[in-house]
Amino acid sequence: MQILSVSSLKGGVGKTSVTMGLASAALNSGVKTLVIDLDPHADATTGLNVSRGAGREAGQLLKESRRATITDHVVRSGWVDLLDDEKQKDATLDVIVGSALSATFDRPDIRLRDMRRLKTLLEGLTGYELVLVDCPPSLSGLTRIAWAASHQVLLVAEPSLFSVAGTERTMRAIRMFSNEFAPQLTQAGVVVNRARADSAEHEYRLLEMERLYAEKLMLPVLEENPHWQQIQGAAYPVHQWPGDQVRDMAKSFDELIKQLVPAKKLNP
Repeated sequence: MQILSVSSLKGGVGKTSVTMGLASAALNSGVKTLVIDLDPHADATTGLNVSRGAGREAGQLLKESRRATITDHVVRSGWVDLLDDEKQKDATLDVIVGSALSATFDRPDIRLRDMRRLKTLLEGLTGYELVLVDCPPSLSGLTRIAWAASHQVLLVAEPSLFSVAGTERTMRAIRMFSNEFAPQLTQAGVVVNRARADSAEHEYRLLEMERLYAEKLMLPVLEENPHWQQIQGAAYPVHQWPGDQVRDMAKSFDELIKQLVPAKKLNP
């Protein structure tokens, strides 16, 4: 089972959008997936077509980490119902719902025992091949809770000056955190989101990222798509969206999920 935190220390780069795109690709490929929504805004919960009132939410489970069984509180994503009957039989896309209650743990002075709460919850978890943790855009308590439980961190960035600088800071923070608290933690790579082919600034920043991140820069780059907001507003998986407008985006997420999950676990 691969536990992957999707992170960015800069807000507004589309971190939750990338989480949902990866969840869609995993569902389409038959990868049994659990999404844990640790962001107090709970946008991933909404986007995955889950009622916020369903299941015990992430913040409460963190409080009860020593006595709660996480599988008792997973909620099935409404995306599964959009698959044909044959695919639904083997499809798994579950969610630990998010809410503002998680913010209780999102403080800069989080204690070591609190940092290990998600790791404790996930001990003994079975039945999933991939766990995606949607983190808030900060290096406060919730992100550190996620990193302490994860095998890898996937960074999301935009081709802009501030995002490039923020990504460099995050990569340094991951190395420091791994050395001090989580020796199992590595960097999965950097996904570039919302790139525009007609932007000279984006072209310059992409070349800069290639130089700075080298082999950590994941391909393909996710290009900006005018239909993406509509898809999210409908709480729909990109792979099930009708028409050809987002076919290339769906294929891009397919390529990314292949790099993040061992090939033997992906259906052809």
